[in-house]
Order: sequence, then C-alpha cells, then structure tokens
Amino acid sequence: MAADNPADDTEPGSVAVGHRFAAALREAGLSVIAEIKRRSPSRGALNADADAADLASEYKAGGAACLSVLTESERFSGSPEDLQAAKAVTGLPVLRKDFLRTLDDVRDSHAMGADAMLVILADIDPAQLPPMQELALSLGVDVLTEVRDEAELETAVGLGAYMIAINQRDNPESTKFTVDYDKAVRVSRSFENIDHRILLIAASGIGVPGGTSMRAIADAGYHAALIGEALVVAEDPPTLLRDLIADAEPNTRAN
Repeated sequence: MAADNPADDTEPGSVAVGHRFAAALREAGLSVIAEIKRRSPSRGALNADADAADLASEYKAGGAACLSVLTESERFSGSPEDLQAAKAVTGLPVLRKDFLRTLDDVRDSHAMGADAMLVILADIDPAQLPPMQELALSLGVDVLTEVRDEAELETAVGLGAYMIAINQRDNPESTKFTVDYDKAVRVSRSFENIDHRILLIAASGIGVPGGTSMRAIADAGYHAALIGEALVVAEDPPTLLRDLIADAEPNTRAN
C-alpha cells in the first residue's frame, strides 16, 4: 500500500490510506513507536539531559519503526528542534505527540517536519476531527487519534479515523499517574466490529515493571505499541527495545 497516497479519493466512511507514518506501521509484526521526552506532568523529570538525536539513534538501533517526540517546553521540556533532530539523524517517521486541537496545530506540525500528529478525541469537539484529518492528509501528515474507551473508539471510527491509539491512562494531562494495565486488552474485544484496515496502537504502561506486556498487546490484535517511559529511563534503550520486540513474537494477528 503506497505511503504517499492520501485518502483524497476515498468515499465517505471509507478508511484512509495515510502517509509515511501509517505505512511504517503496516509492516508485519508488532511495531514499536519509541518516544522521546525529558519529563511528564505526572512523573516530573524522566531523563532531563536526554539528547533527542542520540536517543533517536538508540531507538533505531533497537528496532523502532517510528518515533514519537514531545515538542512542548513547559510540560515536557521538548522543542520542535528535538523532532527535527530525531528525524534527521534516523530517517524514521516521527509523530508530534503534543496536545493538538486546531487547524493551526495541523499546519504547525507540517511546518516543523512531523510525519504524524496526535489528536486526543476527548480534547476536541469530535466534529473537528474530520477537517483536521482532511487538512493533515492534504499536507502529507498522518493523524493518530487517541481514545480512552470503547465508546470513544466507536466515535473515532465513525468519524473516519484510520489510525487509532487506545491510551491506558485516563487523562494524559493529569499530574496523577493512573494507568489501567488491562484496558488495551479489554478494549480490543471491540476490534472485530471495526474495519480491519484501521491501524490500532496501544499506548501507556507498556514494558514498565508490572505493566502490560508486549505479548499481551500482540495477542490482542494491535499493530503497534507506543512506548515512552520504559525506554526513556532505560540504561540501555536498544537492548530493552530488542527484548520488548522479541517478547511480542511470534505475532499471529491478522493483517
């Protein structure tokens, strides 16, 4: 499936093809989107001195299919330059994973070189999603729509989302770190009712001690796992990433 053909020709209600970021997640097996962030609202400093280019290079060496970069300075100590450096040194598709809500955010994401951008469904009027996605696709930017439960998943699918992340956290902006480690698997029971071409990503609480295993994510039918804290604080990110990917094999999900 070509990565550079947007969904401009698709009929209403059909599933978008997407661009470079989406194409990378359509490869066989459970892909990893490895995240670069120096701090979080709930955990505070994670890796305050992290160099985005160095960490991105380690993630690529470990087998990451895509990268996720926080570009906001106040809550995450990130910057657009982090995204640009990570992309330049690895050539991997990069997600801008900030709190993005407007058409101007779409244009800004494209301007800074993001291959994809995050839109949290609960943070916007759902009616905003289609125009944001349409503009993004026209600019060559994929949209990862984040949901937190089965009802939001159904809404996102109905609005034409083609790449959906199930976040196991209840509120990513909260200063309280609360993760339901069983949520991704529980929500996956709804997957049989949605179009098989929709890309499904599990996020939060994966690969951390006592958290959700990659094996469970793979068995639940996800195409990818977005992993942040576990890798950001790891002493040896490439080795941990290779171990996490190995934990998901053999992957028997249907393509």
